[in-house]
Amino acid sequence: MLEVSGLHAGYGAVPVLRAIDLEARAGEVLLILGRNGAGKTTLLRAIAGFVKPSRGRVVLEGRDLGGLAPEAVARQGLRLVLDGHRVFPRLSVADNLRLGGAINPSRGRSRELTEEILELFPILRERHKTLARDLSGGQQQMLALAQAFIGEPKVLLCDEPSLGLALAIMPPIMSFLKRWAARGAAIVIVEQQIDLALAVADRVLVLEQGAIALRGAAAEMKADPRLTQIYLGTGAD
Repeated sequence: MLEVSGLHAGYGAVPVLRAIDLEARAGEVLLILGRNGAGKTTLLRAIAGFVKPSRGRVVLEGRDLGGLAPEAVARQGLRLVLDGHRVFPRLSVADNLRLGGAINPSRGRSRELTEEILELFPILRERHKTLARDLSGGQQQMLALAQAFIGEPKVLLCDEPSLGLALAIMPPIMSFLKRWAARGAAIVIVEQQIDLALAVADRVLVLEQGAIALRGAAAEMKADPRLTQIYLGTGAD
């Protein structure tokens, strides 16, 4: 569904990513791991059009997304949920959710999808008239995830979904993302809560200094000592 090949990207003259190749398949969760500064967020931003790659291609269902602005990429069915609760602060919860469905080709499903997501995040139903800026950080993160879900993207890129949320709510959110993938979407997650993310991931890709250092099935990665060595910087001298 999503193919990234030979991707190089950075900020000005500062290179961050080098020769990234990855594939996100329909029906699966791809987990991207790496230490702080490894290039994880830059990778998601480059795929979604927020950072212009210097080389390489990003292809969604056979269409090259190179050169498209982020809003055009979103209309093609790829959505990025950034960390830091990126919602419309001056709009109510209800209006944020309505905007989430505005780019959905199946707009008739927006009400059904809204009800489904409000079952997962009942606090958003309780605060549907509240301005987004008046929500807690965790509630804004829920709203950002909800807004993306209602848009029904083919590919969801999710940067640190646990940020600002109590750990107790993370297992149902991860299970929700897994169910979302089972509907035929490709879910790509950057997450620091490794155990929670590995429990729902199908495949794992580990970045180190802007390059792919390790990749494989999640079930195999759980027992691979190289994951600890790369991610935590431990191991042999």
